[in-house]
Amino acid sequence: MIPFDDSRLTAMGLLTEVHSGISAKTSALFATAGLSVIDFETLIRLARSPGQRLRMSDLAAQTSLSTSGVTRVVDRLEREGLVARQACSTDRRTSYATLTDAGSERLGGVLPQHLADIETWFTGLLSPEQLGAFLDTLRTLRDAVRPCATAGAEGAAGAAAPCAEAELAGTE
Repeated sequence: MIPFDDSRLTAMGLLTEVHSGISAKTSALFATAGLSVIDFETLIRLARSPGQRLRMSDLAAQTSLSTSGVTRVVDRLEREGLVARQACSTDRRTSYATLTDAGSERLGGVLPQHLADIETWFTGLLSPEQLGAFLDTLRTLRDAVRPCATAGAEGAAGAAAPCAEAELAGTE
């Protein structure tokens, strides 16, 4: 007999339903700002990164896009003036995606409503204790299934590449 009532299936189903439900409630906001969900994810990851920039390979790892996929997204965002590319001064193979002022303004235009939507449909439904435990749980799961999701972030294990270390040292 196949165990269709297995709690593991329930957990995965609930996670999928919550993600798709919240995504459906928030994606219209991005569309009105001329952003796709991946555009927003790219911009917000850059905005939240040290110096508002990430190596292209780290951005790919954080967004689960292939390197060619992240290149296409950054190309499009660069044409719109929301992102700029910077060459690495110590490694010709490395380049950075950097949030521009226009990218920051575009994010600023959607972020207040996005945060309100998150509060309405997600975090506001949980007590502070539930939210803290949930965030801890999500980090545990994320670290297991996407160990590179924090690539390039300060304090992330193994995140500092030689180029990033050299350039950061030059700015102090």
